[in-house]
Amino acid sequence: MKIGVIGAGHIGSVLAKQFRSAGHTVVIANSRGPETLSDLARATGATAVYIQEAADGVDCMVVTIPMKNVPSLPRNLLARLPAGSPVIDTGNYYPLRDGSITEIDDGMVESEWTSRILRHPVIKAFNNITAYSLANNKRLKGSYDRIALPVSGDDVRSKQVVLNLVDQIGFDPYDAGTLAESWRYQPGTPAYCPDPTLKQLPKLLQKANRAKAPKNRDQAAKMMAKVPNIPPAELVRLARLSAGLDTLKPRTWLAVLRLGFAMLGAPGR
Repeated sequence: MKIGVIGAGHIGSVLAKQFRSAGHTVVIANSRGPETLSDLARATGATAVYIQEAADGVDCMVVTIPMKNVPSLPRNLLARLPAGSPVIDTGNYYPLRDGSITEIDDGMVESEWTSRILRHPVIKAFNNITAYSLANNKRLKGSYDRIALPVSGDDVRSKQVVLNLVDQIGFDPYDAGTLAESWRYQPGTPAYCPDPTLKQLPKLLQKANRAKAPKNRDQAAKMMAKVPNIPPAELVRLARLSAGLDTLKPRTWLAVLRLGFAMLGAPGR
């Protein structure tokens, strides 16, 4: 397939590399132009293009940018997207970064908002895994510790395309229902970034509490702002602890202690 990626941050860069490793053709774009992506293109094997070209003739497109930037995308961006090509949304809403988005604050599901802004249906995927895990923790199909990733959307065919992509790059795909159900793995929920297996993921999705998720999300964002350099592997361990997937083993205790000491020494504490 030919896959377009809009956004060259951590997730976009890793996805471009993983898709290329799976044998797909990848074009990647950012808001600053292809000349700023030459190093990334060499590292991933993707072709850097202008943002207006990212949807041109692609079989699937990924939008992986901060949600505050979605309204700034060119209004005719999807004009050359072939009919039936899925659009994957990896976005997460963090008011501390994105500012207030009234519709989401009032209860609209994040990816439903993105779909409305893009004026195109989207499939929600790759938003509840760290770039570190996405890059380093892929496994062969059938591996006991293969990470499962949820995929939500309203178009059955488009969703199947994305489920297949998840499998191809080394993760177990899980059909998490309609786009309206994608809130179950947004920030602040148990399924957000604990690297669960296919057996564990459905239980985490069911445990999600929509009323409590925004508060959990904002508390985590404030913590990250004060302690920005927590190693990704420790963040995953903390997420697993919070989700009830791990007990306080020695390594997890170490992560908690490091975080506690960092918080005590953080500015503003």
